[in-house]
Amino acid sequence: METILGPVSPFLDHLFQRLAADGIDVSSYELDHLCYRVDTLERYQKLKTELSAIGTLLTTSLIAGRPISTFKLFQPLQYQERRIWCIELPAPKAGSPHPEGFEHIEFVLDETFDVFMARYPQLTFKTKGMNKAVNPEISRKYGTMAVKFHHHPIEYVIKYLDE
Repeated sequence: METILGPVSPFLDHLFQRLAADGIDVSSYELDHLCYRVDTLERYQKLKTELSAIGTLLTTSLIAGRPISTFKLFQPLQYQERRIWCIELPAPKAGSPHPEGFEHIEFVLDETFDVFMARYPQLTFKTKGMNKAVNPEISRKYGTMAVKFHHHPIEYVIKYLDE
């Protein structure tokens, strides 16, 4: 995967360091996927083809007016003791440019958002995503990167939506 998207360890190291600095313990949560952003539709199509060689395309869904493809890797990405199976690849959103690179990771919570956030009263979480109809989320922004928390793994959500 690194030959296609580049090294992932610096990105993950940075986010795990930020989580540790915030005192957020994610050791018991599944890190179910990471997101890689591109800045052009041509690059999206190229990476979609390249990722198809190392994983199965689970879905391409139209979300917020643009396609988002999700792949399950044939071999998981290994990071420390974690195995990450899925990569999310959104096409660029018109009028909302993002530099190419890894953008966010998502953890699966086994508790309510209120219980989770109450454990960290000194922190502010973005809660706009709590109103999503499918797999609501909360998040913390770290510059151009983010950590999101939701209740269902992306692969489960895709299967649920396809039924």
